[in-house]
Amino acid sequence: MKSDKIRDKFKRYFAKKLKHAWVASSSLVPENDPSVLLTTAGMQQFKPYFLGELSVKKDYHNRNLASSQKCFRTSDIDSVGDESHLTFFEMLGNFSLGGYFKDKAIEYAWNFLVKEMKIDKKRLWVTIFEGDNTVVKDFEAIKIWQKLVPKDKIQEFGRHHNWWGPPGKTGPCGPCSEIHYDLTEKPCEQKESCRPNCECGRFVEIWNLVFTEYYMDTKGDLKDLPTKNIDTGMGLERLAMIMQKCPSVFETDLFAPLMKIAAADKSLDGFQSEKEKNKRLRIVADHIKASVFLLADGVEFSNKDQGYILRRIFRRLIDQYEHIDFNLGVLVEAVISLYAPHYASLLLDRSRLLTALNIEKENYQKVLKLEVEKAYEIMSMSKNKDKKCVPHPSDRKITGEEAFNLYSTYGLTANLIRKKGFSFDEEEFKQAVEKHQQISRAGAQKKFGGVGDFGDLVARQHTATHLLHAALRKVLGENVGQMGSDLNPERLRFDFSYSQKLTEKEKLMVETIVNEKIKDSLPVSLAEMTYEQAISSGALAFFKEKYPDKVKVYTIGDFSKEICAGPHVKNTSELISFKIVSEKSSSAGVRRIKAILGK
Repeated sequence: MKSDKIRDKFKRYFAKKLKHAWVASSSLVPENDPSVLLTTAGMQQFKPYFLGELSVKKDYHNRNLASSQKCFRTSDIDSVGDESHLTFFEMLGNFSLGGYFKDKAIEYAWNFLVKEMKIDKKRLWVTIFEGDNTVVKDFEAIKIWQKLVPKDKIQEFGRHHNWWGPPGKTGPCGPCSEIHYDLTEKPCEQKESCRPNCECGRFVEIWNLVFTEYYMDTKGDLKDLPTKNIDTGMGLERLAMIMQKCPSVFETDLFAPLMKIAAADKSLDGFQSEKEKNKRLRIVADHIKASVFLLADGVEFSNKDQGYILRRIFRRLIDQYEHIDFNLGVLVEAVISLYAPHYASLLLDRSRLLTALNIEKENYQKVLKLEVEKAYEIMSMSKNKDKKCVPHPSDRKITGEEAFNLYSTYGLTANLIRKKGFSFDEEEFKQAVEKHQQISRAGAQKKFGGVGDFGDLVARQHTATHLLHAALRKVLGENVGQMGSDLNPERLRFDFSYSQKLTEKEKLMVETIVNEKIKDSLPVSLAEMTYEQAISSGALAFFKEKYPDKVKVYTIGDFSKEICAGPHVKNTSELISFKIVSEKSSSAGVRRIKAILGK
């Protein structure tokens, strides 16, 4: 069964048969949530509903939801290359926010696998939370599962395996029950301990049913959530592996085309063993997908936050080739061809994505020519109070932190530093990376004032982007469309489709129009309707795959009307004034404006 059909069957089962509201995948960059850098699970976009901050009934008119969510996990970057680890993947999930709980979640999952997908139930095992000194054993789940599977196929594990969350330092969490598929039906040499989670490769976990009933605070303490919720996640790639009878996810139709293209490139020739070449092929296949989707969701190459992760994986991809002249364009086109039927915006983004990747490839080519010895000496000199050049160690050993600093300063990847003959402590390097990410997250928390009050702080900027958008379309034409935005209490950033630099006259005209609308004290009104009704009413929408069935439409006088999640001010007079501080290219065919509001 092809992966496209698996997605469709999952959607039909939950959305049509079980009447769940189908919610489109959110961005890989979590909206208004500085506690995490990237979306790691299907429940992340529903976090405010799990916490009771937003009403699911108001936004979806249904307590039961389902989705196919794009996900990215940084913890597996260095493990990609084996037969199972991925950075980018899709998670099929069903959620119930104060609706059904363990009994129905287990029933729905079992029926989908056994009755809809026709998986042999004899090959399915389940695991449950065995309990600890904080939370008791999940007796309820055991009782439900005993009606479906033999007792010996219900295995108990601790927090490491059967506790999920939170998705960050704090948030929703709870015990979980996993469904595992027996690939071989043959115990390994350690027969007595060969059960789900055995490292012999006999089992693969396919579905995790999380019974979310707690909130973990910054101290690690658990508090009851306002309602008990269900959060499940099943990797599309793993399910495809089972349905397509493949030895690993890399032989499925989600990876095979990319592996074939990479294998045909002469830049990957010359490696000593087939095992080494296969490892490199897997890294290329995973990392090109991850790079394309991060770029498509607005991440830019940089040495911090999400941009650091993007640069790290793309340059790691390049490191797999003997020569940098490999055919990048063919790989990008293959990713777009695989996923455009489900993420149509990739087709519109094709030129921008390829341009951004080629520029980064050229930049890395310059880095590859840089002598690590010289970079180390320059970096050491900049950190030395006497400003004296410090030669590199004669034994070519540097600290993990120095290795990270070489990366963050010059873009020298860990693989490249090793290739140049330097050695360093891997754990120290990882600690430096984590420290860097923690500082970035802490800065975001301070900058945005935390998740809860971020919206209120940027409501003025949010309304200003709508005025700016409408003004740009009046001055430059209706082909202009929003390509992204970034807001904070100090300024707004707005990306839009346009192929040339704005003249001073055009910028002045846009600025003047926005300020006129501010002075006109236009009312800002909100209405909720179906997506189709919104479009029919003339509302603008530029991220079609992100919208739920019911959408919010914000209207500003008779000047602007857009689908938007908000929040906004009540009247444009609250903006006081509008000033463009810069206008420049963001990427091919995309311009970027930064502006500030009066105080």
